[in-house]
Amino acid sequence: MDGHTGETRIDGRRIYTGRAVSLDVDRVRLDDGTEAVREAVRHPGAVVLVPLDGAGRVLLVRQFRYVPGEVLLELPAGTLRRDEPPEACARRELAEETGTAAGHLEHLATFYSAPGFCDEQVHCFLATDLTPASGAQPDDDERIEIVPTPLAEAEAMARSGRLRDAKTIAGLLLVAGAGARR
Repeated sequence: MDGHTGETRIDGRRIYTGRAVSLDVDRVRLDDGTEAVREAVRHPGAVVLVPLDGAGRVLLVRQFRYVPGEVLLELPAGTLRRDEPPEACARRELAEETGTAAGHLEHLATFYSAPGFCDEQVHCFLATDLTPASGAQPDDDERIEIVPTPLAEAEAMARSGRLRDAKTIAGLLLVAGAGARR
């Protein structure tokens, strides 16, 4: 790297614990001896899926997102449960959000969603050989519309700014890059 060795936590406190995240405020010592305050959102991690059907369409989901206050078109995704392996979460979320099961699931990458303030790691999977899943349905508080979209069109939407969700853009561009290498 560039010579930075990191930061050492001196003390801190958890100021909020919720259903999905916690918030810590920590005092840290930088590698030059100075001190700073860091606010850290703690998250259990998540998965995002790029589900491709037999017709070459990616199954996007359209849903209202409360925090930005708008309807977004996204890849299916969800939060890891305690001690849940990412692949198990991916299979669960795929069934819940799209009503499908994947015959083949390929891990593409793991990345931080917003490392400046959050420790959430997102595990991205390509899901293919899709078949109907039995008894699948979204969580009680989710209102989801499935939007099958040709993969090339979804990639173009990611590149043009028509898609505004970071994990969706990353997932689609990872698949586009993998396709170029295959």
